[in-house]
Formats: sequence, structure tokens, C-alpha cells
Amino acid sequence: MTANADLNSASAGPEPAGVVCPRHVGLIMDGNGRWAEARGLSRTEGHRQGLDTLRRIIRHAGHIGLEYITIFSFSSENWSRPKAEVSFLMGLLRRFVQQDLSELHEANVRIRIIGDRDGLEKGIGQLLHEAEELTRGNTGLTLVVAFNYGARNELARAMRLLAERVKAGELEPEDICVEKISSALDTGSLPDPDLIIRTSGEVRLSNFLLWQAAYSELYFCDCHWPDFDEAAFDKALEAYGMRSRRFGGLSAKAL
Repeated sequence: MTANADLNSASAGPEPAGVVCPRHVGLIMDGNGRWAEARGLSRTEGHRQGLDTLRRIIRHAGHIGLEYITIFSFSSENWSRPKAEVSFLMGLLRRFVQQDLSELHEANVRIRIIGDRDGLEKGIGQLLHEAEELTRGNTGLTLVVAFNYGARNELARAMRLLAERVKAGELEPEDICVEKISSALDTGSLPDPDLIIRTSGEVRLSNFLLWQAAYSELYFCDCHWPDFDEAAFDKALEAYGMRSRRFGGLSAKAL
């Protein structure tokens, strides 16, 4: 991680001139492997460089006043990747929590974890719990980490939860509405993302926040994630600021 002084700047400083800052941004950090392969490097080196990029973007997001940023760190489908790569990614997660957590805490960053925790290795589950508990009272940028996350899995788990409440007599079937479903999701206490950014040229959501993205603005760029710097992030925000959000109506309005 960068020095404490760098991370501490995540909770201070005005929004750069001309940048429209949404409340909540989702990030699909794609292209680590392709970035590495284009340079004759291993895929693991791409993931290592991608983590460095994430650190810079978190610092920048806090500096410009973003309230929430949700990162697609590891999908429920990623377990099908080669075992060596999965093992490296788990190690990278451990190092991120062990090395960076105290600095994020000092920078007033709150960490939230979303995703299916059932069946996770005990040590990984403990790390995720530790990160949430240590930063629970922080009031700066909220970093939402989607780990072992898939939107369809999230929806299925939410439906089971609501079905259990109906079975227990706590809820009538006719009471199930958009608000009840939203509150049963992993993101129940979080605002929906205003903007979702995906790097590396792919133009799909890939099972990321499908329910929550109903009215999100989508931004796709060709650069691979390790090359996605602060200027690229600001460019995405500028594109967001040029759009008119109507939410199904005739004129834009605030959520």
C-alpha cells in the first residue's frame, strides 16, 4: 500500500473542478490477465498490478468526495479458473487485508462485504469479518467488496429469505414488493449505484449488481484495469455528468 499520508488524503480535499461526482460507483475491474499477456508477463503479475491500481482509485475516490464504491473483486464463477490463479488471488486478498486494512481504517474508510459466505475457507471468512468490524464506525468513503459474489446467486438467496419469512407467518405473499426484495439483498442498506464502470472493452455486466443496476448509467472503456488511472476515472465521471437521468420519467430527478 502507499504511505499513510497518501491514504489519509482519501478523506479530505475538494472535488476537482469540472468533475461531477455521483454518490455510488460500481467497478468491474477487467483486463488484468490481458494486460499481463500483452507484456509477456504472468497473469498473476497482472493481478498484482491491478491491486496497485485499485489502491490509487480508492484514494482518488475518497479525495473527490465519492460516498460509495463497489468493486467486483471475485465472482462466484471465478472458482472455475485454474487452481494456481485462484490460490494467488486468495493470497492477494489476504495481503490486502493484512497490509492495507489499518491504513484504510486510519483514512476513515468503511468496508462492507457482499457475496455468499457459506462454504468459504474459515481463514478467508475471518479476514472479511475483521475488515468489516474494524471499520464499522468509520464515516468516510464506503468500500463495498463483492467477494464470491454473483447477482443471480444474491437474488436466489434473497428469495429464499423472503420465502422463509412467509413460511414463518412473518410476511404475506402479497406484501412482497420491490422494497422488500431490495432490503433482502446483500446491498439492502446501500444506495443503488449511479454509475457502473467496466474496463478492458467488454460491454456487459457479467452478473454484477443486476437488480441494483436497473437505472445505473453504464460506462465501458477499452483500457485494461492496470492502466485505469485517476484521469481515466475522472473521464468516466465527466461522461456521467453529461447524461440526463430520467428513471423512467420525462425529466431527470434526484433519487
